[in-house]
Amino acid sequence: MATKKAPTKKAPTKKAPTKTAATKKAPAKTAPAKKPAATKPAATKPAATKPAATKPAAAKAVSEDGRTSSTLAVGSAAPAFALAGHDGETHSLSGHRGKPVVLYFYPKDDTPGCTVEACDFRDHLGRVTVKGAVVLGVSRDTLKSHEKFATKFSLNFPLLSDADLTVHRAYGAWGKKVMYGKEVEGTIRSTFLIDGKGVLRAAWPKVKVDGHVDEVLRALEAL
Repeated sequence: MATKKAPTKKAPTKKAPTKTAATKKAPAKTAPAKKPAATKPAATKPAATKPAATKPAAAKAVSEDGRTSSTLAVGSAAPAFALAGHDGETHSLSGHRGKPVVLYFYPKDDTPGCTVEACDFRDHLGRVTVKGAVVLGVSRDTLKSHEKFATKFSLNFPLLSDADLTVHRAYGAWGKKVMYGKEVEGTIRSTFLIDGKGVLRAAWPKVKVDGHVDEVLRALEAL
Protein backbone atom coordinates (compact mmCIF):
# COMPACT_ATOMS: atom_id res chain seq x y z
CA MET A 1 0.00 0.00 0.00
CA ALA A 2 1.45 3.33 -1.07
CA THR A 3 2.46 5.68 1.68
CA LYS A 4 1.92 9.42 1.35
CA LYS A 5 4.97 11.52 2.03
CA ALA A 6 4.33 14.09 4.55
CA PRO A 7 4.82 17.39 2.98
CA THR A 8 8.04 18.92 4.08
CA LYS A 9 7.69 22.25 5.54
CA LYS A 10 10.18 24.70 4.20
CA ALA A 11 11.69 26.84 6.79
CA PRO A 12 10.76 30.32 5.97
CA THR A 13 13.74 32.16 4.70
CA LYS A 14 14.31 35.36 6.46
CA LYS A 15 15.52 38.02 4.24
CA ALA A 16 18.50 39.61 5.76
CA PRO A 17 17.57 43.11 6.29
CA THR A 18 19.31 45.17 3.74
CA LYS A 19 21.46 47.70 5.37
CA THR A 20 20.75 50.96 3.88
CA ALA A 21 23.76 53.09 4.17
CA ALA A 22 22.89 55.85 6.40
CA THR A 23 23.15 58.74 4.10
CA LYS A 24 24.30 61.68 6.00
CA LYS A 25 23.45 64.74 4.20
CA ALA A 26 26.57 66.64 3.61
CA PRO A 27 26.12 70.02 5.00
CA ALA A 28 25.38 72.36 2.20
CA LYS A 29 28.37 74.39 1.34
CA THR A 30 27.56 77.97 1.87
CA ALA A 31 29.38 80.47 -0.23
CA PRO A 32 31.40 82.82 1.94
CA ALA A 33 29.70 86.12 2.38
CA LYS A 34 30.86 88.53 -0.20
CA LYS A 35 32.50 91.63 1.08
CA PRO A 36 30.65 94.62 -0.13
CA ALA A 37 32.51 96.14 -2.99
CA ALA A 38 34.43 99.18 -1.89
CA THR A 39 32.59 102.08 -3.34
CA LYS A 40 34.60 105.16 -4.10
CA PRO A 41 32.86 108.21 -2.83
CA ALA A 42 31.58 110.25 -5.69
CA ALA A 43 33.94 113.06 -6.40
CA THR A 44 32.18 116.18 -5.42
CA LYS A 45 33.37 119.51 -6.65
CA PRO A 46 33.77 121.94 -3.82
CA ALA A 47 31.12 124.56 -3.96
CA ALA A 48 32.46 127.70 -5.48
CA THR A 49 32.86 130.19 -2.72
CA LYS A 50 33.06 133.84 -3.44
CA PRO A 51 35.99 135.47 -1.73
CA ALA A 52 34.91 137.64 1.13
CA ALA A 53 34.82 141.24 0.11
CA THR A 54 37.74 143.01 1.66
CA LYS A 55 37.96 146.67 2.17
CA PRO A 56 40.94 148.16 0.45
CA ALA A 57 43.66 149.08 2.81
CA ALA A 58 43.92 152.70 3.55
CA ALA A 59 46.09 154.41 1.01
CA LYS A 60 49.16 156.12 2.39
CA ALA A 61 50.95 159.25 1.44
CA VAL A 62 54.67 158.69 1.53
CA SER A 63 57.29 161.38 1.85
CA GLU A 64 60.89 161.22 0.71
CA ASP A 65 62.05 160.10 4.17
CA GLY A 66 59.56 157.22 4.35
CA ARG A 67 57.11 158.69 6.85
CA THR A 68 53.51 157.85 6.02
CA SER A 69 50.00 159.11 6.57
CA SER A 70 46.84 157.01 6.56
CA THR A 71 44.72 159.88 5.28
CA LEU A 72 45.65 160.65 1.68
CA ALA A 73 47.20 158.78 -1.21
CA VAL A 74 49.87 160.34 -3.37
CA GLY A 75 48.43 160.48 -6.87
CA SER A 76 44.87 161.08 -5.67
CA ALA A 77 42.90 164.32 -5.89
CA ALA A 78 43.75 166.67 -3.05
CA PRO A 79 40.75 167.75 -0.92
CA ALA A 80 39.25 171.04 -2.04
CA PHE A 81 39.35 173.99 0.32
CA ALA A 82 38.56 177.70 0.48
CA LEU A 83 39.91 179.70 3.43
CA ALA A 84 40.36 183.38 4.24
CA GLY A 85 43.92 184.65 4.36
CA HIS A 86 45.51 187.42 6.39
CA ASP A 87 46.07 189.26 3.08
CA GLY A 88 42.31 189.87 2.77
CA GLU A 89 41.87 187.27 0.02
CA THR A 90 40.05 183.95 0.03
CA HIS A 91 42.39 181.21 -1.16
CA SER A 92 41.04 178.02 -2.68
CA LEU A 93 42.62 175.05 -4.39
CA SER A 94 40.56 175.70 -7.51
CA GLY A 95 41.60 179.36 -7.41
CA HIS A 96 45.23 178.30 -7.81
CA ARG A 97 44.53 175.80 -10.59
CA GLY A 98 47.44 175.62 -13.00
CA LYS A 99 50.00 176.33 -10.25
CA PRO A 100 51.68 173.92 -7.85
CA VAL A 101 50.60 174.59 -4.26
CA VAL A 102 52.71 174.02 -1.15
CA LEU A 103 50.10 173.72 1.60
CA TYR A 104 51.56 173.45 5.08
CA PHE A 105 49.80 173.10 8.45
CA TYR A 106 51.44 174.39 11.63
CA PRO A 107 50.24 174.45 15.25
CA LYS A 108 50.42 178.10 16.35
CA ASP A 109 51.52 181.56 15.32
CA ASP A 110 54.68 183.01 16.83
CA THR A 111 55.89 179.87 18.57
CA PRO A 112 59.50 178.68 18.18
CA GLY A 113 59.10 175.78 15.72
CA CYS A 114 56.38 177.50 13.70
CA THR A 115 58.44 180.67 13.44
CA VAL A 116 61.50 178.83 12.14
CA GLU A 117 59.37 176.98 9.56
CA ALA A 118 57.62 180.15 8.37
CA CYS A 119 60.89 182.06 8.07
CA ASP A 120 62.46 179.20 6.09
CA PHE A 121 59.61 179.37 3.57
CA ARG A 122 59.97 183.16 3.52
CA ASP A 123 63.70 183.00 2.83
CA HIS A 124 63.34 180.43 0.02
CA LEU A 125 60.15 181.76 -1.55
CA GLY A 126 62.03 182.82 -4.68
CA ARG A 127 62.90 179.16 -5.39
CA VAL A 128 59.21 178.34 -5.05
CA THR A 129 57.84 181.11 -7.23
CA VAL A 130 60.35 180.44 -10.01
CA LYS A 131 58.47 177.17 -10.45
CA GLY A 132 55.21 179.09 -10.66
CA ALA A 133 54.18 177.66 -7.27
CA VAL A 134 52.55 179.27 -4.24
CA VAL A 135 53.01 178.67 -0.51
CA LEU A 136 50.00 178.70 1.82
CA GLY A 137 50.35 178.34 5.59
CA VAL A 138 47.34 177.06 7.57
CA SER A 139 46.59 177.07 11.30
CA ARG A 140 43.52 177.42 13.50
CA ASP A 141 44.63 180.89 14.63
CA THR A 142 42.47 183.91 13.86
CA LEU A 143 43.18 186.28 10.98
CA LYS A 144 44.16 188.95 13.50
CA SER A 145 46.76 186.61 14.98
CA HIS A 146 48.01 185.81 11.48
CA GLU A 147 48.39 189.51 10.66
CA LYS A 148 50.56 190.09 13.74
CA PHE A 149 52.67 187.04 13.02
CA ALA A 150 53.16 187.93 9.34
CA THR A 151 53.99 191.55 10.16
CA LYS A 152 56.44 190.68 12.93
CA PHE A 153 58.48 188.35 10.69
CA SER A 154 57.83 189.97 7.28
CA LEU A 155 56.22 186.83 5.91
CA ASN A 156 55.71 187.06 2.15
CA PHE A 157 53.01 184.43 1.63
CA PRO A 158 49.39 184.08 2.85
CA LEU A 159 48.47 182.55 6.21
CA LEU A 160 45.01 180.98 6.18
CA SER A 161 42.66 180.59 9.14
CA ASP A 162 40.93 177.21 9.61
CA ALA A 163 39.21 177.88 12.93
CA ASP A 164 36.72 175.01 12.64
CA LEU A 165 39.48 172.56 11.58
CA THR A 166 37.57 171.39 8.49
CA VAL A 167 40.60 171.53 6.22
CA HIS A 168 42.94 170.20 8.92
CA ARG A 169 40.81 167.09 9.21
CA ALA A 170 40.43 166.69 5.44
CA TYR A 171 44.22 166.51 5.15
CA GLY A 172 44.78 164.43 8.30
CA ALA A 173 46.55 167.34 9.97
CA TRP A 174 44.51 167.17 13.17
CA GLY A 175 44.60 164.30 15.64
CA LYS A 176 46.36 162.70 18.58
CA LYS A 177 50.04 163.30 19.13
CA VAL A 178 52.53 163.11 21.96
CA MET A 179 53.85 166.30 23.53
CA TYR A 180 56.21 166.25 26.48
CA GLY A 181 55.37 162.59 27.09
CA LYS A 182 51.60 163.12 27.10
CA GLU A 183 49.07 162.25 24.41
CA VAL A 184 47.12 165.30 23.32
CA GLU A 185 44.90 166.25 20.40
CA GLY A 186 46.06 169.03 18.17
CA THR A 187 47.57 170.11 14.87
CA ILE A 188 49.94 167.59 13.31
CA ARG A 189 52.64 169.59 11.55
CA SER A 190 52.23 168.50 7.91
CA THR A 191 53.03 169.67 4.40
CA PHE A 192 51.43 168.71 1.08
CA LEU A 193 52.62 169.39 -2.45
CA ILE A 194 49.75 169.61 -4.94
CA ASP A 195 50.32 169.98 -8.67
CA GLY A 196 48.55 172.39 -11.02
CA LYS A 197 45.82 169.83 -11.74
CA GLY A 198 44.89 169.41 -8.09
CA VAL A 199 46.68 166.05 -7.67
CA LEU A 200 48.63 165.30 -4.51
CA ARG A 201 52.24 164.73 -5.54
CA ALA A 202 54.08 164.50 -2.21
CA ALA A 203 53.28 164.59 1.50
CA TRP A 204 55.16 165.04 4.76
CA PRO A 205 52.73 163.99 7.49
CA LYS A 206 54.97 164.54 10.52
CA VAL A 207 57.33 167.36 9.72
CA LYS A 208 60.61 167.96 11.45
CA VAL A 209 61.32 171.64 10.89
CA ASP A 210 65.08 171.51 10.36
CA GLY A 211 65.79 170.94 6.67
CA HIS A 212 62.11 170.52 5.81
CA VAL A 213 61.95 173.35 3.27
CA ASP A 214 64.82 171.76 1.33
CA GLU A 215 62.82 168.49 1.12
CA VAL A 216 59.84 170.38 -0.27
CA LEU A 217 61.95 172.26 -2.80
CA ARG A 218 63.51 169.03 -4.09
CA ALA A 219 60.05 167.54 -4.61
CA LEU A 220 58.85 170.73 -6.29
CA GLU A 221 61.80 170.77 -8.68
CA ALA A 222 61.02 167.16 -9.64
CA LEU A 223 57.51 168.05 -10.87
